[in-house]
This record gives sequence, C-alpha cells and structure tokens, in this order.
Amino acid sequence: MQNGTAAERAPVPVLNRAEDLLARYDVLFCDVWGVVHDGFKALPAADDALNKFRRAGGTVILVSNAPVPNHQVAAMLDSRKLSRTAWDAIVSSGDIALTHLRDQSYRQVYTIGPRDRDAALFEAVPARFSSLEDADAILCSGLDDDIHETAESYLPILEQARARDLPFVCANPDLVVDVGGRLYLCAGAIADLYAHLGGDVYWAGKPYISAYGSAHGLAEKLRDASIAKERILGIGDAVRTDLKAAEIFGVDALFIAGGIHREDTMSDGVICRDRLDGLLHGASPNAVAAMPFLAW
Repeated sequence: MQNGTAAERAPVPVLNRAEDLLARYDVLFCDVWGVVHDGFKALPAADDALNKFRRAGGTVILVSNAPVPNHQVAAMLDSRKLSRTAWDAIVSSGDIALTHLRDQSYRQVYTIGPRDRDAALFEAVPARFSSLEDADAILCSGLDDDIHETAESYLPILEQARARDLPFVCANPDLVVDVGGRLYLCAGAIADLYAHLGGDVYWAGKPYISAYGSAHGLAEKLRDASIAKERILGIGDAVRTDLKAAEIFGVDALFIAGGIHREDTMSDGVICRDRLDGLLHGASPNAVAAMPFLAW
C-alpha cells in the first residue's frame, strides 16, 4: 500500500494489462458504472478480466453507488450483457440507504428521485411517504428529471428542509454519472448542496466506510476466512468516490482512466502522463496503478 505525502509519491504506473497486478490480491472491490459497463453495454475486456480473476481463485464484489437494491443492479447488469460469472456478490448504495432508514426508525419520508427508474428502492422503503412538512427525513435517489433540472432546482425544498433540520439520506453519493459519453447529475449533487446549506447528510455508499466495510464482511463470508486489507484491491474510475473509498478503508486502488475522468486524463484513448499526474497527485488520494480500461 502506498503512503507518504503528495510530494513524496512516485508517478502512478500506467498499465495496459492487469494480470500481474491482480495476482497480488485475493479480493476485488470493483466499481460498476465506468468500469464494467458504459451505461449501455458491458465492456468485454473488463468482463474477461473479472472472469479470469475468479477462475484463478479470486473473489469479486461489485460495489455500486446505484440507488437501488442489489438484485436490481444484477438485473441491470444482465440487461447490459455482463456475464454472471464475472462477479460473486453486489453491495449497492440502495441497500445501505434502506438499512439506514430501518436503523433510524424513520416513520415518514419525503422522497426526491424518479419513482419509475428507482421503483425497486422506493418499494422497499420501511416508512410511509409524506409531505415535506410531515417528514422525519428526506430520501433522495437522484433528480426527478436529470435532463432538464439541476441541483439548484431543488434549492427551495432544501431550504425548507434545512429550516426544519431534516436529515437527508443520499442513496447515491455520486455527483455525476457517465451514460455512453454524456454526464448526468446524481443524488450526490443535491446532497452536496444541502450539506453546503448546513444540512445533515447521510451518504449511503462510496467513499464512506459503510460501502467497503459491507463489501469486506461479505467477502469474508463468501471465502469463509479473514481477509487482510493488503489482499484487497479497489477498482474504480472516480477519484472522489472510488479512490477515496480505498484510501479511507485502507486498501490499494486501481484507477480506470477511461471512465468519468477520461477528459481529464486521456487523449484519443491513450492516457496522458501529465494529465494523469495532475489528477492523481496534489490533494487526491493515490493509486497503485492506472489503466485506460480494465483488461486482463
């Protein structure tokens, strides 16, 4: 695991193939969107890499900030043609948010987010839906309309909620998501605005420790053994969520440059050394290696 200040860090190695790196680990905590699919279809090289890692005896836990239960994430991956043999289990932000709602015993919640797209989450909410005036908390899965709205569209609601000191449960800490090359705002953008107003936000997912903590417990259960953090590799394409989650939990990270940061790090499908260093150094958490795309 790499340590030291930004000034002490060596440049992050750039790999085209991950076989030798992955051989150092028993478990992968792998991001989903931007790593194994692009929003429309599975990425064949990533599918192949995860399958080969598992055939070599490794365990793959997909850790997703999707604001739905894990069975819905699995169904989405099926629809994008990711093979079921590429992963062992899924930890989703939707499940973490639902667990938090149950633990807090909220009786009434005000919801923000598309009821049709995130139906699996809302159907599982252990509370009644209510007006903002009667709510014990806000549950947000995303923008109601992520094409025409921005986070600021919700400012009047957030100001009312802040006046009542309502807790805000963010079921997807991502700020944006990449769908086939287009970026859309996520629940994290609204939650971030609420936090800047001084509101209390529960972030259900990466980079917070509940995500990798849940994945660690699940991996140990599946392998029926204790797993040292040195034998775990986090894989992701987002500095704020994936790399930070690895840093907070204390595991190594592999950065996939071709995801959400591709404009910051790549040109014509190739990683630019100066751009990569500029993104990953400074205040950013470090990675043990970077790749354009996950490939064996």
